[in-house]
Amino acid sequence: MSKRVVLNDDDISRALTRIAHQILEQQRGTEELVLLGIPTRGVPLAQRLGEQLAKIESLEGRSIDLPEVVGSLDITMYRDDLRRGKVKMTSPTRIPSRGIDGRTVVLVDDVISSGRTIRAALDAISAIGRPDAVQLAVLVDRGHRKLPIRPDYVGKNLPSARSEHIQVELSEIDGIDRVVISSGEDASGAAAGQTEA
Repeated sequence: MSKRVVLNDDDISRALTRIAHQILEQQRGTEELVLLGIPTRGVPLAQRLGEQLAKIESLEGRSIDLPEVVGSLDITMYRDDLRRGKVKMTSPTRIPSRGIDGRTVVLVDDVISSGRTIRAALDAISAIGRPDAVQLAVLVDRGHRKLPIRPDYVGKNLPSARSEHIQVELSEIDGIDRVVISSGEDASGAAAGQTEA
């Protein structure tokens, strides 16, 4: 049994700042941008990204109405493992009042692995509206993709063995900011911070 911290609070903050700069550079502004966090930990990450974008834009004399940029997207009913009995509690979906039609939606999640969570998110988005483009920002990419999905913005690539467990902990939910890799007995159960789908 072993556990090691691979990202601490400063590392996470730097990664989110870098992603925010990359999003602004790619989008050339935030007028038509929507950040949708995927519950659970994608939601606070999207909020933090929105706050970083607001900070950067304020340096240029521009302001951001965060409720019109940041929202959340529950994907529970679109998951392909529902028939296996792996039902999670649904979370609220909150879409900015201007909607997503014709806008660039950036999905925000904590960990990407197989890509199945993001496939479900794409299905959920198509049921809500028709964005101009959909992009993906993740804090951690651990590899092991099973679907042809690749993030546009990555905080940290963490190649890992399938037997290892990546756990993202965020202060809003867990009281601490860190990313931990566990192996052995620690990795056998599904801990609260593991998305990896």
